Amino acid sequence: MGASGWVSTSLPYLTPPGTGQGDRWAAEAAAGGRRGTQRIVHAGEVPAPADVAELLGVPQGDPVVVRRRLILLDDEPSELADTYYPTAIAGGTRLAGTAKIPGGALTLLAELGHVGVLVREDVTAGMPDEQERHALRTAPEEPVLRLLRLTLDRDDRPIQVDRMVMPALRQRLRYQIRIG
Repeated sequence: MGASGWVSTSLPYLTPPGTGQGDRWAAEAAAGGRRGTQRIVHAGEVPAPADVAELLGVPQGDPVVVRRRLILLDDEPSELADTYYPTAIAGGTRLAGTAKIPGGALTLLAELGHVGVLVREDVTAGMPDEQERHALRTAPEEPVLRLLRLTLDRDDRPIQVDRMVMPALRQRLRYQIRIG
């Protein structure tokens, strides 16, 4: 953490946890002396939005499974996170329900035979819409960061798309890349 708020890294959230590991967000927040929780506000099939459809390789409007979460840090909204899955992967599974998934969604995906090996993230900044501003409790002129993540399996098939919206003034994104 720094003066600009919470420092977020993606890597811990891209691979299934090891045996006995619990909620990674709660553990990461606790390591910083904070309390991290999340609420699933919706789960189930929805028509694929244009950007998600393109990334998942399905026609716009076709059904996809989404899990919508409100991420909280010390009981304050920190992030809106929507994760989309092709129905061929997630339809009829616990990913389509609002119950907590033991070991998390990545563990369930791995159990179903879908392991991500390549991730592409695009980050943009902008103004929130009214619903995002209300959910994140941002000031009227406070911008947000938008992170759009595509995860591909070893055969370059898309297995999930994440859309995250975070208050820009309370968040810093950190990327660490090992070369060679």
